[in-house]
Amino acid sequence: PAASRTVPAVARLPDDRDDLPFKERCVLVIEDEPQFARILRDLAHELRFSCLIAQNADDGFDTAAQYKPDAILLDMRLPDHSGLTVLERLKENPTTRHIPVHVVSVEDRREAALQMGAVGYAMKPATRDELKAVFGRLEAKLVQKVKRILLVEDDARQRESMSRLIEDVDIEITAVEFGEQALELLRSTVFDCMIIDLKLPDMDGSELLERMAKEDICSFPPVIVYTGRNLTRDEEAALLKYSRSIIIKGARSPERLLDEVTLFLHKVESDMPPERQKMLKSARSREKAFEGRKILVVDDDVRNVFALTSALEHKGALVEIARNGLEAIDRLQHDSDIDLVLMDIMMPEMDGFTAMQEIRKDARFAKLPIIAVTAKAMRDDQERCLRAGANDYLAKPIDLDRLFSLIRVWLPKVELL
Repeated sequence: PAASRTVPAVARLPDDRDDLPFKERCVLVIEDEPQFARILRDLAHELRFSCLIAQNADDGFDTAAQYKPDAILLDMRLPDHSGLTVLERLKENPTTRHIPVHVVSVEDRREAALQMGAVGYAMKPATRDELKAVFGRLEAKLVQKVKRILLVEDDARQRESMSRLIEDVDIEITAVEFGEQALELLRSTVFDCMIIDLKLPDMDGSELLERMAKEDICSFPPVIVYTGRNLTRDEEAALLKYSRSIIIKGARSPERLLDEVTLFLHKVESDMPPERQKMLKSARSREKAFEGRKILVVDDDVRNVFALTSALEHKGALVEIARNGLEAIDRLQHDSDIDLVLMDIMMPEMDGFTAMQEIRKDARFAKLPIIAVTAKAMRDDQERCLRAGANDYLAKPIDLDRLFSLIRVWLPKVELL
């Protein structure tokens, strides 16, 4: 029988893949905890969804790419990779990018997941009612016919050209020039995405975002900051608290804007006009995420350092090297421009756990992305890394594509085009 087929070490949980065609809705559950996966499958059936189950990150991505489910429920803590790498790969792939992904996890990665286009985030343990609400949110996304965009830009010409760039039969654009008008609309209308300029006649864009966070509005939509102003690091950090991405206006910026908007509106790329598909392709072909970014590689193994350095430099990153935790802390003290740290765990003199704890004690490095590299994908190792201050973890031997995915997830999302 089908249920007795085993993937190495894990018996595949029965799902609906042998019962094609599916019911009118199909959800893919990416979850390695068998009992919870069964609960989600049974609830999916009760709510008239077909259900597919994948029990690790790679299988989850492959199943999504093969079956193109209508929606995905994703756990963050998976045995082979972090759930964020799955989300990043789904959103990078034109054929799976539009699928709404809702996270259900014990790990709080809400901010990163929502910035990457997840439609919602629920924490475990979740009650039956909370899980039903998750399905409700996915269903609402799937039946929504019209996507609403709020465009806040005081320059009439810019408003016109941006509207032309993103308009479509299923998109309704409301364009305003004042921050106050935007707040007024947000109190009564739910928008799927909001694009704001920072230089508004009545208030600064960052003030508008702060007021949105404090005031009584329907819901806080994904925000794309689209500005002509060059920002300081502090301004970037303040904006990224509320905004999903920042695009600095320039020759290539319309492509990036279109790319971000289609992500948050869950648009099916192959349904779009050819010239827009071409723009999206070109927006993604450039590895802007790495260009000129400073990455500190902390590892005592010369071969690892060499392999990682050449791979990262090939992507356009600048690489600094430290051979143990003490050297890493010293390097950070002398170079506050480092954008991300790749921290090996097993090292002489000071191991990665201790180094991360020390780094996090310094307020300047509270937000510095740290990816821990563990020798084996053990649950308690992953747990210890996160407790010590890592943003994420990767098991050896390092798969470069997974590493690049994770780095894209954690590098600050500011596009200087």
